[in-house]
Amino acid sequence: MTTTPSPRYRRILLKLSGEALMGAEDYGIDPLIIRRIAGEIREVVARNIQVALVIGGGNIFRGAGLARAGMDRVTADHMGMLATVMNALAMQDALESLGVYARVMSALSINDVCEDYIRRRAIRHLEKGRVVIFGAGTGNPFFTTDTAASLRAIEIDADVLLKATKVNGVYTDDPIRNPAATRYTRLTFDRVLTDKLSVMDATAIVMCRDNNLPLQVFNLFNVGDLLRIVDGEDVGTVVTNV
Repeated sequence: MTTTPSPRYRRILLKLSGEALMGAEDYGIDPLIIRRIAGEIREVVARNIQVALVIGGGNIFRGAGLARAGMDRVTADHMGMLATVMNALAMQDALESLGVYARVMSALSINDVCEDYIRRRAIRHLEKGRVVIFGAGTGNPFFTTDTAASLRAIEIDADVLLKATKVNGVYTDDPIRNPAATRYTRLTFDRVLTDKLSVMDATAIVMCRDNNLPLQVFNLFNVGDLLRIVDGEDVGTVVTNV
């Protein structure tokens, strides 16, 4: 007779890139991918783990890219924030189609489609077993969704920030370009900053470091890895202060 392992975490924040939702598509959202991700989140929620999400908007619109092409940066970033709300609504729909209660909370007021972000209300949703999806980044231009993920994770007192990527953790070099690159199993935040490792932007890393928030980087496309992480298995790369 097998027993289900006790979850390592009480509350997690999962950071997804917008590009992760594209799957094999060139643009937008692949319904099969978003449903699979929603299914894995449902399994985590079934373990009585509270789940929050931050999703980027790069599959629809990337503000920094158009800013480099000449668009006003503030305007471009606001457009990028709206793209993240679109992705958040899509994830809410995917979760609810699987019977998981979810709420979208936006840093920008868009009351006809989602709630405003209020920290205490977000925590209450989590305590009631609802998945909370944070949209519109921090609500401010010049800040990435990585920074938004760090900020929201700290505000809701998450046990860990899980960064989903296309590779299984942090490597000495790009493992796609350099097959000889090796994976770090553990790193410190200071090492990430000193070596300029591609994990998250520097602001997000400093926020995690200064607030002692563990960060774990893993491959979103390895089916089951999210559940393995919450069960305490050695997956991806763990970044801490020590």
